[in-house]
Amino acid sequence: MTTDITIIGAGLGGLTLARVLHVHGIPATVYEAEPSPAARSQGGMLDIHDYNGQLALEAAHLMDEFRGIVLEGRQALRVLAPDGTVLFDKADDGTGGRPEVQRGELRQILLDSLPAGTVRWGHKVSGARTLGDGRHEVTFADGSTVATRLLVGADGAWSRVRPLLSTAVPEYTGKSVVETYLFQADTRHPAAAKAVGGGSMIVHTPGRELFAHREKGDTLHAYVGLTEPQDWFDAVDFTDAAAATARVAKEFDDWAPELTALITDCDTAPVLRALHALPAGHRWDRVPGVTLIGDAAHLSAPNGEGANLAMLDGAELGKALAARPDDIEAAITAYEEAMFPRSAEAATFEGAEAHGNDSDSDPIQALLTALAGDEQTR
Repeated sequence: MTTDITIIGAGLGGLTLARVLHVHGIPATVYEAEPSPAARSQGGMLDIHDYNGQLALEAAHLMDEFRGIVLEGRQALRVLAPDGTVLFDKADDGTGGRPEVQRGELRQILLDSLPAGTVRWGHKVSGARTLGDGRHEVTFADGSTVATRLLVGADGAWSRVRPLLSTAVPEYTGKSVVETYLFQADTRHPAAAKAVGGGSMIVHTPGRELFAHREKGDTLHAYVGLTEPQDWFDAVDFTDAAAATARVAKEFDDWAPELTALITDCDTAPVLRALHALPAGHRWDRVPGVTLIGDAAHLSAPNGEGANLAMLDGAELGKALAARPDDIEAAITAYEEAMFPRSAEAATFEGAEAHGNDSDSDPIQALLTALAGDEQTR
């Protein structure tokens, strides 16, 4: 089989690219390893920013659909000290530029906007190779192949397309997070629900942090951050939910009980997620007929920008291709020349204090200073 544009990965970036191409009358095929859209949970909340993610949705002509899934009030933000003292508390007054949505619902409006058959489910990539003349061949786990004139890797941290362009591989950042969920929070976990408030809550100390937000259906979703080597986590048996929860909670023994309840009272087994990143400023020399978007291109430590950047990458590449339909190489070059500095800048600062940059000796003060600066610019 031969197609003109092949996108590997049906995440937010790959789907945004396919949608923007469709808006401009350009067909593309998306191959996804998962067997169906509902094969796994799509994660929690995303704040979609007016300076990148929303620009991508505008290019995709999906702003009305996006507004329909925004959760009102979720831009509220609280910063607490480990003893529960409230250090910063900002209500959602409706003027913020980062409305919150559920990731799964955002992905669904992108899927619904594409022609039937655009996404080919159950196609796990096992490798890719150059055929010459700017063409590439992708091999899937079942032995089938597809040849393409333009190959786009939107396949995340462990991209199978990236080796065509770069020898870089993600490295462990020194930190992992443990995800927990508390259901029916206001009635079953009232102290934790009060601490989190109506939107998001951050508690941050060197090496330890809690980030939680209120999702739909009275659910609290928490990320427990621990700066430890990977062998520390290897020593924790995450197949034993009770033992794993107790071991993680032990690291927060001196924190307020309404905060540690986000760990000890979780209604699901804790899920470990090791955090990896590509080298800062990751880039590559131009290789005809192939490029990357999103985490495949610029995976970084969590900074609040990953999903937004992936969508903007997809939109910008789609617009570049639409503007130069007869010159793919010029389109890719224009896209990459803008993408490289954009992603590097986001990785160095945006949201770092709120998501666990431990370089500052007083991370709470650094966070409060950043939030105060953000308030002054609005």
